[in-house]
Amino acid sequence: MAKMTIKIIFLVLSLALIGCSSSESEIDKIPDKSAQALFVDAREALDNGLYQKAIQILSAIDSRFPFGPISHQVQLDLIYSYYKSSNSDQGIALTDRFLKLNPNHPNIDYVYYMRALINESSETNLFQDLAGIDRSDRDPTSSREAFSDFRKIVDEYPSSKYAADSRKRMIKIKSRLAQYELSVARYYIKREAFASAANRGRYIVEYFSPSLEVEEALEIMIESYEQLGLDDLKRNALQVLAANYPKNSLIN
Repeated sequence: MAKMTIKIIFLVLSLALIGCSSSESEIDKIPDKSAQALFVDAREALDNGLYQKAIQILSAIDSRFPFGPISHQVQLDLIYSYYKSSNSDQGIALTDRFLKLNPNHPNIDYVYYMRALINESSETNLFQDLAGIDRSDRDPTSSREAFSDFRKIVDEYPSSKYAADSRKRMIKIKSRLAQYELSVARYYIKREAFASAANRGRYIVEYFSPSLEVEEALEIMIESYEQLGLDDLKRNALQVLAANYPKNSLIN
């Protein structure tokens, strides 16, 4: 199994290198053309999945014609290109700039959606996922920011065509954030910091229900309250566990 995982990683690395080299070989120097002509070239690059090439062309348009009639669309396409090429830092910087300068743009929901996708994707590590490495204890800042933008779309732009997908992604991110809180709670249990562990468990129950992590959070609360001698709180947590997870081993 380990050998197979290593082979898969090397295969993906090889494909990534091939993709980069094929794009870069077509990029020499951006020609001196009109904004419209360059934009056609950029769209062609996008259609063909040549995102690095598209970034160079779109960046040239943005630099040479910053106030042109297609400047906003150029920036929107550039944000998308950064997302597709996994260039999180540049993508976030450009979305932040766009939101600041164009708060009333008709496609502002798209910009929030793209910023959320970029933050969400920055949490993904293909090679660690392939190797089966547990990453639940990593800092979830990007996930929190992605969740915030998805929620903004759902709350403030409910008619947006991105609202439905944003709701689905919020559920996934909620689980990711709950997993992080669980990893911290487990750490506190090992350190016998039972009050802190109980607080983390309660936080999961209050803010991440429903999610698969709630059951273990309740177990941590029960164990922590037992260690702390807080019988009433332990009894309450057991009642919640029994009502929601009647087959749990802690239920008599």
